Amino acid sequence: MSVRTLPLVFINLGGEMLYILDQRLQALNTSEDNSEKVLNDIVGAMFSKDFMDELLKPQQLYSHRTLKTVLTRLAHASIMRLNQASMDKLYELMVMAFKYQVFLCPRPKDLLLITYNHIDTIREFVRHTPVVVNQVDETHRKIIEIYSSLAEGDFQLLRQTLLIFFQDMHIRVSLFLKNKVQNPNGRFALSPSGPVPHGIDVPGLIRMFDRKGREVRRGEFPTGGSYTSPIRQGCFALHGNRVITLGMNMYVGTVLTPHHLSTHACTPSPPAILLQKDDAPNLLAKEELNLLARLMGSMKAEDMPETETGFRINLFTSDQEEEDCLFGVINIQAMQDEQAATQLARIAGQFAEGGEMPEELSSSKGDDLLAMMDEL
Repeated sequence: MSVRTLPLVFINLGGEMLYILDQRLQALNTSEDNSEKVLNDIVGAMFSKDFMDELLKPQQLYSHRTLKTVLTRLAHASIMRLNQASMDKLYELMVMAFKYQVFLCPRPKDLLLITYNHIDTIREFVRHTPVVVNQVDETHRKIIEIYSSLAEGDFQLLRQTLLIFFQDMHIRVSLFLKNKVQNPNGRFALSPSGPVPHGIDVPGLIRMFDRKGREVRRGEFPTGGSYTSPIRQGCFALHGNRVITLGMNMYVGTVLTPHHLSTHACTPSPPAILLQKDDAPNLLAKEELNLLARLMGSMKAEDMPETETGFRINLFTSDQEEEDCLFGVINIQAMQDEQAATQLARIAGQFAEGGEMPEELSSSKGDDLLAMMDEL
């Protein structure tokens, strides 16, 4: 496992989160002042010096569960609050978008291009706030300094670590399904054709040499695809007949509804089942989250100045609403069996003493993940 993977994962997933938040805030007609403040606050927390210095230290990649908690904390660094369902879908979209971009990289070193493009777009989001722009520029400089000196083998190990991180995530994204870049089973439809990595010859040719190094014979073999020389030095990846820029905002110029941004599990089980392997306790997870929470700041919602009014936002519709929209489901209410209803109510009442809901099941307990992080 590469110890240099975490910074790239965090920056790229954070960039995808900002892409989606920017698009959804516009689609939901959020005021320009609130939208700008949300993006500035999130980017400021994301690229703060202390936090980035800690993040850039060599360390193992976090699990999905731990990383999702950190990104939830990041999303709540602003006046905006997301409910649990919106954050779950937001994380799935972020991961699947980044996974697709990793698959499009012709060579492992092109992972840096994804990161640079994300950083450039993030800088554009906060261009009117010089202090935050300086933070982004400083992080950009550190990324170049650290990763430009890595060997090809290090980038290959980094890519392998990313593929292991993504291997169990097969969430279907409506936007990908519509563009036919994702199959119904959640796996990406990658073409065997396209440009080869920069500096690599197009496959299909066999050359034979004598002892003096002179070419004496040539042959060919079927490659199973149509390969071409790279369009430019690793800046683009060819997928089918389309040229897709790595790491750029794919939501620009598209009016997206929650239906377009919806995610669907590939099986009837909820998406959380896909993260089953992370359910084992991580003894260092609490300490890692404590450190990152302190670096991001510990301001609670009630500590905000009175002039700053927070707001809650629901980014996506519920799974049931999406299914009804997609497939035209008609719900039929049959005659209710009063005796069965009474029996079910009696059984449900036995789950809590005195007929009250246990504290750990209270809806207010998990409403604000920011407070949950502070309780750690």
